[in-house]
Amino acid sequence: QVRLRESGGGSVQAGGSLRLSCTYSGYTNYMAWFRQAPGKEREGIAAIYSSGGDPYYANSVAGRFTIAQDNAKNTMYLQMNRLKPEDTAMYYCAADFYGSGRVLQPDYNSWGQGTQVTVSS
Repeated sequence: QVRLRESGGGSVQAGGSLRLSCTYSGYTNYMAWFRQAPGKEREGIAAIYSSGGDPYYANSVAGRFTIAQDNAKNTMYLQMNRLKPEDTAMYYCAADFYGSGRVLQPDYNSWGQGTQVTVSS
C-alpha cells in the first residue's frame, strides 16, 4: 500500500503562493491532489501519471496550479499561485487510482491526512 504525507499548507493572503509537497512510498500509477472546503464535496484538482504525460486539472485551478512529481525524491508537488479565498480548504494527496473513469474522481486507494490551506482576502 502507498503511504502518503502532505506538507506545505499554511495561511496566506490572496494573490500569494504556496507549494504543497506529498511524500510517498510504494508503487502507484496516478497521483492526485484533492481538496475539501467546509460544506463542500471533495474536489479533484490535479492528477499526474507516475511515468509522465499530460497532467489533468480542474477548471477551478487550471492556469494557477501546477502538479509535478519527482520519483527520485519520492515527492509530488502542487505549486499554487495567485491564490484566492475560494482556494481555502484541506488539501489531500492521493495515489493508486483504481477507477475506470476520470482520474479527478476520488477513486484512489491511498490518501494522506491532509494539510490546511487558508487564503485571506
